[in-house]
Amino acid sequence: MTGQGMFLTLEGCEGVGKTTNANLIESILQENDVSYIRTREPGGTPLAESLRNMLLEKRDEQVHPLAEALMVFAARAQHVNHVIRPALKKGQWVLCDRFTDASFAYQGGGRGVSVSVLEQLEEMVHGDLQPNLTLYLDMPVELALSRIQSRELDRFEVEKKLFFENVRNAYLLRASGQARFRIIDASQSLDDVQQDIRDCLSEFMSKANMA
Repeated sequence: MTGQGMFLTLEGCEGVGKTTNANLIESILQENDVSYIRTREPGGTPLAESLRNMLLEKRDEQVHPLAEALMVFAARAQHVNHVIRPALKKGQWVLCDRFTDASFAYQGGGRGVSVSVLEQLEEMVHGDLQPNLTLYLDMPVELALSRIQSRELDRFEVEKKLFFENVRNAYLLRASGQARFRIIDASQSLDDVQQDIRDCLSEFMSKANMA
């Protein structure tokens, strides 16, 4: 499949199965002969990956919410200009684990950074660039957190349940207002989750091929 590059993002809190389902999406793109790249946020370039490590590392110094947001958007500026836009310009599809919706959820809903500040940063960093399709994997927070307890937790994952409730609510609010979102019930069996994802992608790819 050739033609216009499409920008696909996968969103969700910790424990919802983003990596597993990103692997599925990648396999679907391969099955359909789509030229694509897979990337992630924060990250995607050497500098952005360094900023990611700084953001995730547990530290004694309290990180101010605005400082956190600025680091995320600094990483995003590198990522957008050096990876995402060039790939789309070449006609490649971009599959990205998280994008700016995560900032509205984590730094906005979770940390309390105002929506207006995040909107200004969004406009500065990527302007009119938005995902063509966003799959949001949704799951009750208690279930999601139970899935990550066996691994070493990063600075975000050690937050309290209320933080993640606020993150989830912010995601759901954002998803309710934008047509590019598809909400996937990630509390289903993996087979059912992946069938829902296949159905969403099949519909989207059919429309993309017709455009």
